[in-house]
Amino acid sequence: MNNILIIARKEIQEGLRNRWVVAVTLLLASLALTLSFLGSAPTGNVGAGRLDIVIVSLASLTIFLVPLIALLLSHDAIVGEMERGTLLLLLSYPVGRKQIVLGKFLGHTLILSVATFLGYGAAGAALVAAGTPVDPASWIAFGSMIGSSILLGAVFIAIGYLVSASVSQRSTAGGIALGIWLFFVIIYDMGLLGALVSTKGEGFSSGMLSALLMVNPTDTYRLLNLGSETAGSVSAIAGVAANSVLTPGLLVVSLLLWAVIPLSLAMLRFSRREL
Repeated sequence: MNNILIIARKEIQEGLRNRWVVAVTLLLASLALTLSFLGSAPTGNVGAGRLDIVIVSLASLTIFLVPLIALLLSHDAIVGEMERGTLLLLLSYPVGRKQIVLGKFLGHTLILSVATFLGYGAAGAALVAAGTPVDPASWIAFGSMIGSSILLGAVFIAIGYLVSASVSQRSTAGGIALGIWLFFVIIYDMGLLGALVSTKGEGFSSGMLSALLMVNPTDTYRLLNLGSETAGSVSAIAGVAANSVLTPGLLVVSLLLWAVIPLSLAMLRFSRREL
């Protein structure tokens, strides 16, 4: 466990030295504050609270931005160290390969967690500073959105590690990571929407549709946050969530599995790899 924490601290120090933490935090904070100040416009029309509008806006932004940031952090975590020759030096110490992967994963997840918490928390702090009245249920949904955003980031960090442990060049890992982001964030939903439109929804039971949505971690995240009671009044996916058999607990478990399985495969792949 001590080795894992040491490697995690190393990754955090490198993130601070490379300005990753600062850059991601400032990016998320600026976008969150912008959406927070612009989010009050539709509240009078739909009867939703201002924080509910911010939750929907930030959750929609997260689906595109957080997976990309996570993949940028993780896609060269292993293959990059192999190319630089630092991995052999690291393995010369009494540390196992699985410990290296776990330590790096913990460090990168903490970097993304801090950036997400501070960046998105700025939106909540701005509403408090402005004296905006917010229901307790909206605060709970806001906290859930931040937590699930961190979990979504952990999912794509784990996927990035699997890619990094499976290729021999950083450029290849970068190309695959970009393809994975395009598939999960854009292509998959376009294909699913096209199938629903072409069949007019016939042949897709609620159970089948729920299963198809769980295949994509970004859709699982979308259902968890945009289908909630507080955000549902201003979210287009509320109707899908209402007819879904998936509970918030199942959605969280699905995201956890999406993080654990790729990370386990990455550790297995790296442990069997010849350097």
